[in-house]
Amino acid sequence: MEHHAPPLPDDIIVQVSAAAVAAVDDRSSTSQIEEVDGGDDDDVKAIVGAGGLTHRTFSESYRMRHRNPLEFTPWQVALLAYQSLGVVYGDIGTSPLYTFSSFTLPDPDQDDLLGILSLILWTLTLVSLVKYVFIVLHADDHGEGGTFALYSLLRQHVNITGKTMPVPVTRLASDANLKFHSKKSSLQPRMLKFLEGSVIAQAVITYLVLIGTCMVMGDGALTPSISVLSAVQGIQSRSSRITQGHVVLLCVIILVFLFLYQRYGTSKVSFSFSPIMLVWFVLIASIGLYNIIKYYPPVLKAISPHYIYIFFAKNKRAGWEQLGTVVLCITGAEAMFADLGHFNKKSIQMAYSCLVYPSLILAYAGQAAFLIKNPSKLSTTFYSSIPEPLFWPMFIVATSSAVVASQALISASFSIIRQSIALGCFPRVTMNHTSKKYEGQVYSPEINYFLMIACILITVGFKGGPEIGQAYGVAVIWVMLITTHLITVVMVIIWKINIALAGSFYAAYTVLEGLFTISLLYKIAQGGWVPFAITAFFLIITLSWTYGRSKKNEYETNNLMDSQEFIKTVAMSNRVPGICIFCTDLMKGIPPIVRHYVQHMGCLRELMVFVTVRYLPVTSVLPEERFLFDRLEPFGVYRCIVQYGYMDNQNMEDDEYVVSIIASLKEIAQNADEVAMMDSALANGSTFIFGRVILKMSDNHNCFKRFIINNLYRFLQKNFRSNLSSLKIAPSKTLQIGIQYEI
Repeated sequence: MEHHAPPLPDDIIVQVSAAAVAAVDDRSSTSQIEEVDGGDDDDVKAIVGAGGLTHRTFSESYRMRHRNPLEFTPWQVALLAYQSLGVVYGDIGTSPLYTFSSFTLPDPDQDDLLGILSLILWTLTLVSLVKYVFIVLHADDHGEGGTFALYSLLRQHVNITGKTMPVPVTRLASDANLKFHSKKSSLQPRMLKFLEGSVIAQAVITYLVLIGTCMVMGDGALTPSISVLSAVQGIQSRSSRITQGHVVLLCVIILVFLFLYQRYGTSKVSFSFSPIMLVWFVLIASIGLYNIIKYYPPVLKAISPHYIYIFFAKNKRAGWEQLGTVVLCITGAEAMFADLGHFNKKSIQMAYSCLVYPSLILAYAGQAAFLIKNPSKLSTTFYSSIPEPLFWPMFIVATSSAVVASQALISASFSIIRQSIALGCFPRVTMNHTSKKYEGQVYSPEINYFLMIACILITVGFKGGPEIGQAYGVAVIWVMLITTHLITVVMVIIWKINIALAGSFYAAYTVLEGLFTISLLYKIAQGGWVPFAITAFFLIITLSWTYGRSKKNEYETNNLMDSQEFIKTVAMSNRVPGICIFCTDLMKGIPPIVRHYVQHMGCLRELMVFVTVRYLPVTSVLPEERFLFDRLEPFGVYRCIVQYGYMDNQNMEDDEYVVSIIASLKEIAQNADEVAMMDSALANGSTFIFGRVILKMSDNHNCFKRFIINNLYRFLQKNFRSNLSSLKIAPSKTLQIGIQYEI
């Protein structure tokens, strides 16, 4: 049970708040007082550090993102739409490279090709245009998109208990007062009541998010392979001496250079992305229009869905087996939502509706028109349909565009791992910020080289065959199916759309994407197992890590020092000058590491602060909302909660960290003696205490749980970075205390 000092009298709170206002009047900031939920204990008063002070000490490490909806002129929206071409549309834009050639019909005729084109046109329209551009893009978390943004949005509106959740969940009453935390409505839909009352439903949503994000990692490993292979493969048509082995070797060389270049950051490459993609879309649209006119002008009659019926009626089982291949035309649709934070809804909608979508329609229609007259060229559709004078220009542009498509997914993988670490569901890896201007541009060498090895193995293993297309389609459709489930919950709970309308959306897209999914299941043995293997790899890491952390937190919660023991321990210890900062995951109670520390050190500093870094399910936390403080007993002991959003950059120097804490602690000081004690402690230096905990599960548990804790979790602890590595604290100011928890 955590011990709290008696609440500050109201008059003192007013005096402190007024003093804080006076102290930072020049910065137009005020202190804020919030009620913090103390769990089983009575609510306690916590004072957030003054906005001016936090702004002064966090000005470099905390940069304001898109805080309020920005108004853009039509010209600015058009400029953003142009810039989005190089970041958002590389994947879906290069899908004409491999979609038609991934079909394996033995002797396709005109009806077959019109049926395939009709499937492609309707899939592009219903999934990428209607679902993503006009519906999913609106489910942003204050401008941020992606699977984590959907989950963040739901966690802000649904009171998730967290007792059996794989992702750590903590909730304070002050969370609802955060400026960029979505507000609940007084009208609560039945689904909201159901979710808040069902731990199983909450767990299902969380696991869906984790699986979806791990699937995106599989997508990130497959995209560079299939994109670069499809672009390079056309070189075989130039000479009979160029074999498939040469193509694979060239592809591997390009991939190695692509991944080695990641260390310099996306900004070094991205300046050329948009012009490349603009040229790409203009060329594929022009060539498509040329092929339509030259080979089969009525090809766009495939817009009639009755050609789909004719296709399946004629091909039956063979047609059904080809259905999953259609998914390749919408690869990268998820990127429009995931990259929303870099642009805005209008710019993405404009770019896709006015340029990308029409270009893709013309490209696919042109390829179908060419194939109607040249059905034997199905396996080499893209390059075979290009007019001879344009081959080498298209080869260069296609290869460059494939690199753009690869870059987008690689960068997205870095961001996903970063967000996973912030939510506590993935062990820490190195995260280097490659841009001082754009906070979201990060690079992780561990993840980069894992993806590089995976891409090379996939490229060499599949040898550029059609199996790589089967694997890619499986990864894409599962992520989309998960998004459909999550967006439906958002519709009902947050948007409060009529249940019948939301149910119609859910039924339509679940059936559509479900059919694609079922069609792809038979391809698991033909290469579709690859994304599942990559997903399983990351899911094992995620679940092992979160399970180990939950058992560690459970042990510490059950073995807290009670208030009387802590007061007695402090009273019997020598108090030496200086500041001791205990870093802990617990937001209430005195962690058992303190007991272990005192037993070996025999003394305590005159000022002790228990610091917990807390990540909230919001994109960013404002500087004035960064700190929460509470005074504990005995004298000189405090608790500090440092709050971050999942897109915030935790970037503080040790001295800045300590000065910020002391400056904010002075606001809750009750008298001049307490302020003098704080100044004296600051002058005598500070020490950061970290616990190096080793978990050992006893034989009372089953062998599976023991294997997870004693082997997997311990392996992750040893081989991934510690919490200490993410803080910029000088080694001379840190002290790690080793302790083993028998659970």
